[in-house]
Amino acid sequence: MDRSSSGLIPPISEPSTDGYVLRVIVGVSIREADGPTRSLRTLPSQSLFGRFSSVELMCDRQSNDRMGESTPNGDSRSNAVGRRGFLSGTAATALTASLAGCGGVLGGTADENVVTMLLTPGTPADARRRYKPVQNLLNAEIDGAEFEMQVPTDYSAILPALESEQAEIGMDDVTVLANPDKMDIYGSTVTGGSAFYFSLMVVPPESDIGGPEDVEGQTWAFADRLSTSGSIFALYALQEAGLDIGDAPKDDPVDFEGSWTDHDQALQRVGEGQADGATTWGGNGIPHLPEDTEVPDRVEENSSFLETMGTETPEFKAVWWSFPIPKQPMYARTSWESDVKEEVGEVLRGSDKEQIEEHYPDDYNEDELPFTTLSDTSIEDYQPIIERMNAVGIEPGE
Repeated sequence: MDRSSSGLIPPISEPSTDGYVLRVIVGVSIREADGPTRSLRTLPSQSLFGRFSSVELMCDRQSNDRMGESTPNGDSRSNAVGRRGFLSGTAATALTASLAGCGGVLGGTADENVVTMLLTPGTPADARRRYKPVQNLLNAEIDGAEFEMQVPTDYSAILPALESEQAEIGMDDVTVLANPDKMDIYGSTVTGGSAFYFSLMVVPPESDIGGPEDVEGQTWAFADRLSTSGSIFALYALQEAGLDIGDAPKDDPVDFEGSWTDHDQALQRVGEGQADGATTWGGNGIPHLPEDTEVPDRVEENSSFLETMGTETPEFKAVWWSFPIPKQPMYARTSWESDVKEEVGEVLRGSDKEQIEEHYPDDYNEDELPFTTLSDTSIEDYQPIIERMNAVGIEPGE
């Protein structure tokens, strides 16, 4: 898609009738007032700053069917951006804000009765499938609203989407911890009777790495740079073990090489020999551990994923576990004014496994269920995470 403007990105339009929606801006060029067009952005993770006279955006788009599965499509013709789009301020401000939202959640509908939930970043089809029972539950129990799911490309796309009112509900701790005054917490997710999860480090079975202190000089795979379990907790552990993490997660570490993608790709890199080890969360890593793997008592008592051991390949071994981390919160933006807002909390806190089972799609794998209910929690329960964010150079709210 090519769209140009003098100073501002063109107004956002509604979805087209061909069933496709704009998903990710993959390239941006700018035209100087008296000069040639030059590339300014080639990756969704790159920020944009500066003055310019015109902008050209190159976007990938995806088909979005009624079942919530997204299929990549390479066509780059003009298409829609999404509901409640906004553009204001200077050219630089408009460009940065628009791309931040575009990086994760564009697409949707102009219907004000639609409530958009932002899932945690990851593989869109997998995330939508996992959360389908939650979506079905809310649609069945709450009248006058239709709940839809969107999957951001990374954590940094979530806040701009909420602030621009492209979405109402989120379910990650990163955004809440950085902006506690902008979010109303419904509660922490509970699965398998536990409201806690773990960060862990895994390596190939034959590896000599026995813990964080052995990561020096190695190549390590992380999840998203701002992921609590896939990045922040591991960096803190490496730092405590005496390693120089440099400017990670924002930039490169010193005592080891790091790559940041997502939870699934981090494990994939280890399996393909592109990394010596990886950090992920229990629900993603435990299935790759051999059956009957011995775990610390705190994991035995609080993990709801131990029964999944030995169900995924390739096989890894765990060399480090965190302390119990409160599972991800589910929250709504404070600026959302609707009777539906309170109903969502009541439904989810009152849910149980039997009720949510009634909303499984056909052939649903219940091992993937993200949660059965919410425990009543507040920002104070997440203080240990804030402390670790600070320790690795991330200031909540910056």
